[in-house]
Amino acid sequence: MNPIHQIPIVTVSYNAPELLKGLLVSLRRFYPNPVHVVDGSTPEHAEAIRAAAACVEGVQLHAMGYNIHHGPGMAWAIQNLGLNGRVLFLDTDIVILREGFLEALAEALQPGDYGAGGVAYVNREGFDIPYAYGAVPYLHPPCMLCNAEVMRQWPMPIKHGAPMTAPMLALHDAGKSGLLRHLDWCGNDVLMGTKKVYVDHIGKGTSTATGSYNLDEWFAEVAAKQAKLAPPTGHNPDLLTLIPDSAKAIVEVGCSTGALAHAVKSSRPGVHYLGIELDPKAAEIAARFCDGVRALDLESCEDALFNQYADRDCWVFGDVLEHLRDPWAVLRRIRAILPPGGSVVASIPNAQHWSLQGRLSVGDFRYESGGLLDRTHLRWFTRVTLFEMFQQAGLRVEGGIPRIFDEPCREPVLNAIRQMAQAMGRDPEGAVRDALPLQYVVRAVAA
Repeated sequence: MNPIHQIPIVTVSYNAPELLKGLLVSLRRFYPNPVHVVDGSTPEHAEAIRAAAACVEGVQLHAMGYNIHHGPGMAWAIQNLGLNGRVLFLDTDIVILREGFLEALAEALQPGDYGAGGVAYVNREGFDIPYAYGAVPYLHPPCMLCNAEVMRQWPMPIKHGAPMTAPMLALHDAGKSGLLRHLDWCGNDVLMGTKKVYVDHIGKGTSTATGSYNLDEWFAEVAAKQAKLAPPTGHNPDLLTLIPDSAKAIVEVGCSTGALAHAVKSSRPGVHYLGIELDPKAAEIAARFCDGVRALDLESCEDALFNQYADRDCWVFGDVLEHLRDPWAVLRRIRAILPPGGSVVASIPNAQHWSLQGRLSVGDFRYESGGLLDRTHLRWFTRVTLFEMFQQAGLRVEGGIPRIFDEPCREPVLNAIRQMAQAMGRDPEGAVRDALPLQYVVRAVAA
């Protein structure tokens, strides 16, 4: 049998037999895979659910006898069904339109990855938001292929309107969101109102069929949190560390929703903090935590605007320089107005990271929704070339922090990097040292 056809499929159902039947019948038009239905339906729907599960071969029904909810239902399957290797999760309100989606997911999912599917961004409560620093990459569960062994290494899905929030937060906070693989078609197909490629996600199908997700407690809890207008979280702590204690007037380019501004102002209330943010919505939120915010494209500004900021003794770029068309020119313009003792603090992804080198060696250089291969990156820097960028702008890097995380599966690639360095007549251990940081955080002053 085709290995693709041996991948087990898990779906969690609740009081919606017609949805379940629609999923199973559409699936069987193209795939013979074994299916596990984790059912939390109430007794009055149990017989109809059994009939829907029996309408096609190869379906095993696991009737819980109570509303287990989406997240715990997926968790139960991972913890109790002895699933190993790749597992496909589908919502019951998914309809398969054509063959090929499972093959595409399987091609994207690599050993050691958490999962592949549609990856978007959420806040720490699980609500969709535009990308910003600290936003959490979120693998949407309606159609996702995961490695069961990797799932067990992280928190299980939870009872939640966004059931993958707990594992996604854990991956994000550990710097491991790179274990998620985004496929554009999947991100498209799980949305409502889009032209579908492989699958159709009816969206809120269970809620429509049953009248409720039965998540009232969770919605009440989130509403209470939002009512308190909690400050944003997710700033880069190393970026905060390198902002000089002597800085009195800071301007942050790409301040997002103001997480770093809040952290700075909380510990140094006397600092005057200005934000520049391209996204008007993010700028509106950041205004709560900054002393002033301007929604504009810094690269398009005249010299007059830079001259307005000649009193700023610290410029901050948190994961921003790589998004600029000409970061060298921006730094030169800042250097021209930087007061004595002023500095520039920046965090920059490392294009020499071992994972990028490994992926490039096999041609797997694909833009993604976040991380090192973020499709909005315009410029790429290594330790050497980022030092050169500051030097060419008339600045000198006086301090820095390489951000290194405990990443799995890197040793074989690092050994290969040693061999490549030797083949080029370079220092193999130096090449490995420069391949470890995921990101550099630096502080530069006038040269």
